[in-house]
Amino acid sequence: MKNILFVVVCLVFQYLSAQPDSLFIKTITPKEERPEWLQKSKFSIDLSEVAFVNWNAGGSNSVSALVGFYTEANYRDKYYFWNNNLTSRYGLNSQQGQQIRKTDDLFEINSNLGYKPDIISNWFYSLRLNFRTQFSNGYKYPNTDVPISRFMAPGYMFFGGGMEYGKNIDALSFYFSPLTLKATFVLDEDLANAGAFGVEPAVYDEFGVLIRKGERFRREAGILITNSYQMQVVENIGLKHQVNLYTDYINNFGNVDVDWRIDFDFKVNSFVRATLGSHIRYDDDTKTRESTEVEGEFDEAGAKLQWKQFLGVGFAVDF
Repeated sequence: MKNILFVVVCLVFQYLSAQPDSLFIKTITPKEERPEWLQKSKFSIDLSEVAFVNWNAGGSNSVSALVGFYTEANYRDKYYFWNNNLTSRYGLNSQQGQQIRKTDDLFEINSNLGYKPDIISNWFYSLRLNFRTQFSNGYKYPNTDVPISRFMAPGYMFFGGGMEYGKNIDALSFYFSPLTLKATFVLDEDLANAGAFGVEPAVYDEFGVLIRKGERFRREAGILITNSYQMQVVENIGLKHQVNLYTDYINNFGNVDVDWRIDFDFKVNSFVRATLGSHIRYDDDTKTRESTEVEGEFDEAGAKLQWKQFLGVGFAVDF
């Protein structure tokens, strides 16, 4: 009997020593449900240079540089996500016989807060904030006497709420907001008086005397639909796509503002990469002007499709 009791005690002791966790009450949260912050940043420089010496086919020496900085801080748990990012770019081109010209200029902040009522759902209640402007004056080259844009002229801010779908929301997202507020800032007096970017222009009397200054702020409320998608096309080639569609309830409902970006990222190694991108915009409030037969006078030509295409090779550092 004593031998049997001794054997039982030994077996129990062996079982407990092999499974120490059984001595404690412990709750382990699955990895995908643990609250976590993810942060990353990228600094990049794209350079291009062309030089000619006694080149019989002709050509102009030129140097271009584009500096970019991107950072993001994202929070996630089993019910909430909060994605935040900041993008800034600035590019210059110097060509023989011409003054330095700007090729890119962007400062943009995005914040997206989402909540889903249960852990198996792919639908989120979402709040979104977007703000963008530029760093320096923009010109219609070669005329650099009269700027066509400045810092906070324009500046845009979107804020609204809606529903967002994404099974893997970091890679694929569809967002619909039935109410998004859009604010347009034109803080430059000359551009505001001219009614640039949709603000109310200044009022003058018949002798050209200013009666009322132009508005520097414009409010809108409308519908916003967005779709974003990113994927690895093949090894070392990534694709990012984002399209925003916005229409205002009050001012010409059904006239859609479009902002559509497609970017390809070609990774050579940890530091060298190439970028190919396309950016299309249409904003009915951004009017163009055409020269008339009278020097110094212009006629409004209405809104036109804006398109920017870029290809760059350079260095990028992730941290």
